[in-house]
Amino acid sequence: MSNIDSTKFLYEGCLKEMYYPHDIEEICYEKDHIELVLSEIKANFYDYFQKFIETEAGSVPNHESLVMLAQHFGTTVKKNKKDASDAFKRIIAEKIKDFEHDRQRYLEIMDSESLEEYEDQPSLFKNTILKDKCPIIRSTIQNTKAKELDKFRRDFNLSDPSELLQVVCNITEFAHHYVNQVYDRDSYESIQNLEELALSALLEKDYTVFGVIGGGIKSHFLYKLYPEVFPNRSREAIWALWYLTNKKPFGCKEDSEFLMIDTKQSITQQNYFYPYDLFGYYAFHVYLLLKKEAEKLQVHIDKSYRYVIVNAFLKFIADCHAEEINFLKSQVKEDSYGY
Repeated sequence: MSNIDSTKFLYEGCLKEMYYPHDIEEICYEKDHIELVLSEIKANFYDYFQKFIETEAGSVPNHESLVMLAQHFGTTVKKNKKDASDAFKRIIAEKIKDFEHDRQRYLEIMDSESLEEYEDQPSLFKNTILKDKCPIIRSTIQNTKAKELDKFRRDFNLSDPSELLQVVCNITEFAHHYVNQVYDRDSYESIQNLEELALSALLEKDYTVFGVIGGGIKSHFLYKLYPEVFPNRSREAIWALWYLTNKKPFGCKEDSEFLMIDTKQSITQQNYFYPYDLFGYYAFHVYLLLKKEAEKLQVHIDKSYRYVIVNAFLKFIADCHAEEINFLKSQVKEDSYGY
């Protein structure tokens, strides 16, 4: 075995040892626990939704901010009655536009026929298609100012091109199968439990390249392919669930299922290993809450983009707490496990 091969072998072994200890606590899959989490999400949803509409997803100042600014200059400000229906429509239109901005690149990368063409050229797929043309990977690699992303760059450079290609093929195949064989547009919004959502297969190792394609990037690929059924398990989304659940542990020994906490170093980070099926189930219920409010306001949410709106809402919640999140993350040195 060459020095390079032996180094890679040891490296991959370390990755696996690092990955498996972070399996989520069993209690998180218990029915009573899930119902408690959902109840807390519902209890905190409406205050965030009001701010979401009032600020048009953070694009305009809310009334409280305007009052504080007015007081600073010794003036007063009257509260304008915003048309919530029009505001929600503008949010939806803007977020769909943002979503579509780079979507075509993902559709081209994850085209089944195109992927077949790289079977004999996996290195080309890794170093040209993923590294240079995939928006989420390219931006991460090129973001040299963020030292916490050094680990991702190192992991990507050491990753096996053939494994990367195979995993992207597996994700693509799963997505198409799910939409064509599992998803029922008419009954989807009547799903009653986690099992019916049928996303647990994505937790299998066939859909992961340790350190490179983890839960976040995997979900981003799926989200860009089919935003009607696959929510984006972004960093912001996991933080948002922590706030939506009012930071409650719900019996978890490690304080919160949505966080990774190192008490010795006073470091807190979103849980990179949060399982996609559980996240998908909570995102599904957030969508149902958003849909209910949309119906009250006589606003139509195109089902083809249902999780684009969920993504916008969860990102807004995280942005509301950006100062605290940055403080909690302030000591993080290595911040990437393939997202």
